[in-house]
Amino acid sequence: MLDIKKEIQVLIVRNGLSMRKLIKRMQELELTNVQIASFSRMLKEKTIKFELVQDVLDFLGYELEIKKKNQ
Repeated sequence: MLDIKKEIQVLIVRNGLSMRKLIKRMQELELTNVQIASFSRMLKEKTIKFELVQDVLDFLGYELEIKKKNQ
């Protein structure tokens, strides 16, 4: 199963950012109003909203694809 925390952390690092820099840049562009502590907690507790995941992925230049599993 997908571990969203690890996946997002890997993508952040691949883009040469930290979580703090990511959130700060997204705030500057008015793409989110989430604070770094809240973002970190949401990832840790796996309570992050789907829309926020989409916004982060879009900002990083990725998209989420949902497809049927191979049976």
